[in-house]
Amino acid sequence: MKILLIGANGKLGTAVHEALAARGHEIVTVGRTGGDLQYDITVAAQVTELYDRAGQIDAVVSAAGDVPYKPVTEMTPEDYTSAFHGKVLSQIDLVRQGVARIAERGSFTLISGVLAHEPIPTSSAASMANGALEAFVRAAAIEIAPQRINAISPTVFTESLAEYGDFFPGVPPVPVADVAQTYVRSVEGGQTGQVYAL
Repeated sequence: MKILLIGANGKLGTAVHEALAARGHEIVTVGRTGGDLQYDITVAAQVTELYDRAGQIDAVVSAAGDVPYKPVTEMTPEDYTSAFHGKVLSQIDLVRQGVARIAERGSFTLISGVLAHEPIPTSSAASMANGALEAFVRAAAIEIAPQRINAISPTVFTESLAEYGDFFPGVPPVPVADVAQTYVRSVEGGQTGQVYAL
């Protein structure tokens, strides 16, 4: 398959790239500042340009999304709007514009996260964004068939415990390679409307 990988330069994106390429897929990497194609998916016009440049593809996978972390009392309306644009609307637009651009039985795999169901202090924007994205995936799945759509919802990565482990006390981490294999499951499997939690 020819797969468009958004957020290819990060820790997760790198692992997803390796996992999918190892299975013989052709990967087109996309990032804001690096990759085969450089586009900002938070800008709708750039999503259009991205699809124009990429040509016919079989699957879109996203490992990208930015949200602010602050206590609720310090959050502003702009912070919540930023979280919505940075993680939700950007990925929704990949689907909205991508339905007409990917193969008839192609798929979308988006990234949410454990905070949709297991919030931590300062995570209100991330929890909001992840929950909204998961709701969108379930709704979109019933409309875009035979194309498929799923979300990956990981907890903290084992490789990121030094930086973020204190924010997730008692929460079992997951190796980023395991998360990458779940992307493989989503791309190559037959399920749709799923939120793969790990």
